[in-house]
Amino acid sequence: MPVPLHLIQTSSSPPKDADVVVIGAGIVGVSAAYWLARAGMKTVLLEKGLIGAEQSSRNWGWCRQQNRDARELPLSTRSLSLWEDMTADIGEDLGFRRCGLLYLTNDRAELDGWAKWGNFARGEGIDTRMLSSGQAADRSSATQRAWLGGVWSPTDGIADPALAAPMIAKGILKHGGVVIQNCAARGVEMAGGSVCAVVTEQGTIRTTQVVMAGGAWTRSFLNQVGVSLPQASVRSSILSVKPGATGLPDALHTKEASVTRRGDGGYTLAISGNGRVDPTPGTLKTALKFLPMFTRRWRQLSLGGLQAWHYGFDTDRKWKLDRPTPMEKVRILDPRPDAGTLKATLRNARALLPALKKTNIQAQWAGYIDSTPDGVPVIDPDSGIPGLFIAAGFSGHGFGIGPGAGHLVADMILGRTPMTEVRQYRLSRFRKSSWGKVSDF
Repeated sequence: MPVPLHLIQTSSSPPKDADVVVIGAGIVGVSAAYWLARAGMKTVLLEKGLIGAEQSSRNWGWCRQQNRDARELPLSTRSLSLWEDMTADIGEDLGFRRCGLLYLTNDRAELDGWAKWGNFARGEGIDTRMLSSGQAADRSSATQRAWLGGVWSPTDGIADPALAAPMIAKGILKHGGVVIQNCAARGVEMAGGSVCAVVTEQGTIRTTQVVMAGGAWTRSFLNQVGVSLPQASVRSSILSVKPGATGLPDALHTKEASVTRRGDGGYTLAISGNGRVDPTPGTLKTALKFLPMFTRRWRQLSLGGLQAWHYGFDTDRKWKLDRPTPMEKVRILDPRPDAGTLKATLRNARALLPALKKTNIQAQWAGYIDSTPDGVPVIDPDSGIPGLFIAAGFSGHGFGIGPGAGHLVADMILGRTPMTEVRQYRLSRFRKSSWGKVSDF
């Protein structure tokens, strides 16, 4: 697998029962299981492949408030402090640090949009600072060019995608939880209309609470029990370069390329928002709900190939719980990256930061981003089936807010006062027209 990932050892077989079973060991699933175990619940985390091996290790690693959708902003603000809390409690390095994020532009409309967002965010207590042309030049000397302006968000930061999910899983173990890798959850059993067990390829776990945090696999899993989640998967292609460049910002975004310093001193390179929409049965079924989003992003998204269809992670097919499922046939989604995107990314990044010209490619990869029609996740205990909780559809924003999203899941399951308003995360919002207002920003 080309994407860097830290591997840990976990249990080899599931227990017979649990207070709660979390399905999917991406950043949201491990965080939910961590907070539940930390609260004293008998928690089991199931992962069909390896912890963090899909999109949670294939992203930039940004933990940001800057330019967040207003509905996600409280969750992202709280998550920054939770990254620090988890690091201290677990005693492992998650790669988290508040290095600040730098945004630069020569586009007046883009700069005006950032200023509008900043006016709102400062009213919410967010430290976001508009940069003049001179201030932008001072912070971006490595680009060797002039800028119209920019934004500096000093309290935002980055974490290490290779470390974060596996190290949080260690926190689950520390608090008495059970983590099982290479064990797919095939489905749920019900009694009286409510969840009573999770069926895995290694046996059945009796439980009355299940959290589905399966990323791109979520729609198919929910479809088995008649729950409809509008979800599309966008294939994003990224590369990293080896250490060697010095004097660069830790985290820089421009329209041409975005650059993030990795823990080993290398850099992750990407073009924000670019992706391929690989058709799947689910994409075709929910296409009308996604038309507004695709219309707004038509310059960034293009039609992909049949990789996703062949992987079978987004299917309308029903499967039997006593037979191998698509999750067991494809343990880890590892799609081929788009060669044209990688070439453009490397070219743009080297033009932006000349110091990168002396570095060689370290790795290149792709991942499937599970997206909702409005770009905001579903975090909802009311799936229509008592005991089945949904935490999915994070639309490329999930890594940074993973700790907060997991805490919010625990809040709801434990009956605590939620850390933020939850109405905006309800699944029921998709019963309305998709052509309405998507965000205030």
